[in-house]
Amino acid sequence: MFKKLMTSRRFAPLFFCQFCSALNDNFLKNALGMLILFGLAGSGRVSGGNAAMLITLSGIIFIAPFFILSALGGELADRFDKGRMAERIKLAEIPVAGLAAVGFFLHSVPILLVTLGLFGIIAALFGPIKYGILPEKLETAELSAGNALVEGATFLAILAGTIGGGIAVAEAQSAGIVVVVIAALAIASWRFARAIPASGAAAPGISLTRNPWTSTVALLREIRSERRLWVGAHIVSWFWLVGFVALSLLPALVRDAIGGSEGVVTLCLATFTVGIAVGSALAAGASQGRPNLAVVPLGAILMGAFALAIAWLAEAASPGAGQIGPREVLLSAQGSALLAALGGLAAAGGLFIVPSFAAVQAWAPPDRRARVIAAVNVLNAAYMVGAGGIVAVLQGAGVSLSVLFAIVGLMSLGCVLVVRRAWKSET
Repeated sequence: MFKKLMTSRRFAPLFFCQFCSALNDNFLKNALGMLILFGLAGSGRVSGGNAAMLITLSGIIFIAPFFILSALGGELADRFDKGRMAERIKLAEIPVAGLAAVGFFLHSVPILLVTLGLFGIIAALFGPIKYGILPEKLETAELSAGNALVEGATFLAILAGTIGGGIAVAEAQSAGIVVVVIAALAIASWRFARAIPASGAAAPGISLTRNPWTSTVALLREIRSERRLWVGAHIVSWFWLVGFVALSLLPALVRDAIGGSEGVVTLCLATFTVGIAVGSALAAGASQGRPNLAVVPLGAILMGAFALAIAWLAEAASPGAGQIGPREVLLSAQGSALLAALGGLAAAGGLFIVPSFAAVQAWAPPDRRARVIAAVNVLNAAYMVGAGGIVAVLQGAGVSLSVLFAIVGLMSLGCVLVVRRAWKSET
């Protein structure tokens, strides 16, 4: 089924549009972080002593639009043809890429923070389109495979953008290569958006709400009125919380638990990405005809088990005096065990998210499907930002990495009960 979708005009243009867009977002975010920390080609930081604060601020700036603009994105996607809306939104990304070029050439962190916020706005408006359009273009039996491909590509884009943005800023002698990559990805994303087939508007008569906060509250109230969609949105958001926490703790885990270098962080990111892809593919293979919700509790159990395994490894680890690289990690027992646990956690996440999100897409009424997806995006952002804040407070209070992963593991096991109770009749 994967080959069929990837060669189909119903799916392939959307897939590559989303991949280029996600790659550009993550390339820009990491390039900005490297510029803040080290300057271009190691020329020295450009942010004085506020590097850590600015990097944290950059993450908040990118995520914040999802709180206030996802509802508007859902209304736009339902009122107009989703393919044409994708084309217009991606066209707007090109001048934003031009602003990023100015920021990199001037080494201006304020300009780049504004650019990152504009990319966040575009991503918030595009989110309801990219997931709301899948049920229009695909059969119900194809939804799990389509979501598996999109989720796998998103994490691949995160990995490639993180690595590429860092290398570009660290190695380039001028801003030219960074600017070319950002501009090329923006243009490619727009070109792929133009190729998405039109299918008409789902709800052409709806009115757009002028106040974004009012529309967001109304959106959440509306989805809450249908229990399985409301619970499904929270179940989907749990995956993003676990992934967000795991990836945010990963650099400290590598440094403190096994004494790994930056290269080991990249190896762990690659392992996590491959794990997501494997789990997503397994979930898609198990979902023949309709989303197989029976694998969602299994995914939650495995997420809990692997998170607890990481907690145990972090507690038992005893790093050496110096840093070790990827080769040493692969040859060591504790390093190999940590990689296996990370890959297992990611694969379990793929099993968990693909059928969950496909079910929410399938259950959403066609005339307001994009707004349902927008509500899910709002909850995703709330879960991630809330979890990030709690983790930061706990870390500030001296709570160890092993305890933080143990909390995630135990709560994931508790999520099994929520899934079984909510979807017992659906499995």
